[in-house]
Amino acid sequence: MSREIIHTADAPEAIGPYSQAVKVGDIVYLSGQIPLVPETMTVIEGDFNTQVRRVFDNLSAVAKASGGSLQDVVKLNIYLTDLSYFGAVNDIMTEYFEQPYPARAAIGVASLPKDVPVEMDAILHLNA
Repeated sequence: MSREIIHTADAPEAIGPYSQAVKVGDIVYLSGQIPLVPETMTVIEGDFNTQVRRVFDNLSAVAKASGGSLQDVVKLNIYLTDLSYFGAVNDIMTEYFEQPYPARAAIGVASLPKDVPVEMDAILHLNA
């Protein structure tokens, strides 16, 4: 199968040598998204919840560019610099996903790019 590189101006540009997403057949691998505003490439102002919503919006934009949506996510990885935010992420996640929810991991990490508190990546299965 050939690889298709997914790119959209509706999500932040990659801040390193990687693609926003790569599609192989009906599987799409979304790179990690942090709470950057696509137009300015700066971290969104606001509290943790605002930043989480920005990450989900960024993931959603890349999913849409691939021909899918967040409802096509089968695996979601969430990286948090403070696991005490676990409950807040759960609450916000229900604004973006419907049951059945994707498989998921929430991982505590020491730091993330640009000193943000959250990053997420995902795998989509299109036409499931």
